[in-house]
Amino acid sequence: MTGSQYRSGVPDNWFVDPVQLGVPGVRRPLEGDGNTLSWQTDALCAQTDPEAFFPEKGGSTRDAKRICTTCDVRGECLEYALQNDERFGIWGGLSERERRKLKRRAG
Repeated sequence: MTGSQYRSGVPDNWFVDPVQLGVPGVRRPLEGDGNTLSWQTDALCAQTDPEAFFPEKGGSTRDAKRICTTCDVRGECLEYALQNDERFGIWGGLSERERRKLKRRAG
């Protein structure tokens, strides 16, 4: 399988580091920096197999959630997923169903 093909429905390049791409205005966060995507450069999921974060329906989320528990940017990740209504994958240690419940309780 080539790098451009999908494995289990997860794109090989699902994480794109905006800092490495040179996207204007995207950089490592500085004190008081409001950049919404800069947290991704420190995300542990970017250093692991993305399949764990996008399990097939009914698949285990345990491995992804375990990685999230030690991630320094877990809060930023969850906030991003909630603000952008992410419908797939584990974000900030929560599944889509768990994020929906969280939004209902908060709303």
